[in-house]
Amino acid sequence: MASDPVMLSIAAASHSYDGKRWQFRDLDLDLKAGEIAAILGPNGRGKSTLLRVMAGLLKPRSGRLHLNAHTGFVPQEFAGSFPYSVLDVVLMGRARHIALFDMPGKSDREKAMEALSATGMADHAHRDINALSGGERQLVLIARALAGENAVLLLDEPASALDLKNQEVVLSLLAALADDSKLAIALTTHQPNHAVAVADKVLLMLDHAETIFGTVKDVMTEANLEALYGIPIRSAHLGDGRHDETAFMPLFQQRDRKGGRR
Repeated sequence: MASDPVMLSIAAASHSYDGKRWQFRDLDLDLKAGEIAAILGPNGRGKSTLLRVMAGLLKPRSGRLHLNAHTGFVPQEFAGSFPYSVLDVVLMGRARHIALFDMPGKSDREKAMEALSATGMADHAHRDINALSGGERQLVLIARALAGENAVLLLDEPASALDLKNQEVVLSLLAALADDSKLAIALTTHQPNHAVAVADKVLLMLDHAETIFGTVKDVMTEANLEALYGIPIRSAHLGDGRHDETAFMPLFQQRDRKGGRR
């Protein structure tokens, strides 16, 4: 059986806004159809910048980007200030399929509704986007990218503002899109356990533009995560023998407070 095609790759890529502080240097990365890559790093290390380079929205200072499919970029939050309906927001994802000055047609609306159904948001099609919860809006943004019939999805911290249940909803959706629809997916996250839950590959963005890229098994170690975040990290193997998982836990310093610990 032929291996899945590479949908996105970057070779010897480097980026800096001022030529002095580099977000990453000489980075090689590839993403195949059906794969999920998680990008982890502290605040300000360049995760969002890398994602925008991968989307073709920023040009790297050096190196090459190869995109072999249309790419959907999913930001952290919908930036519109007008009371758009959910359906209108998803229809925005059809822009490249609609001729200049034309209006969305029947087929565009059908594709938009299919995308909303895939994300479980079809019943909210006519609601005001601003009336939705953070988790619901995130699902709408994913639906917008799906409506564009993109084979690559790039998501900037898709679960950062969500409660645990909605994190599971988003992660389960991404896993299903990779497994069932063979989408190639990359996401940034602050949660190592998100990478363990759904990713095939992980990129760690460390100090001084250093990066580590590889499989979850090879990259997600206590030592690598401690180097990444600068605090002790411990792993634990949890499960019932039939469904075992590895979880990573930061060891925050416990402090004595006046009146005892809270």
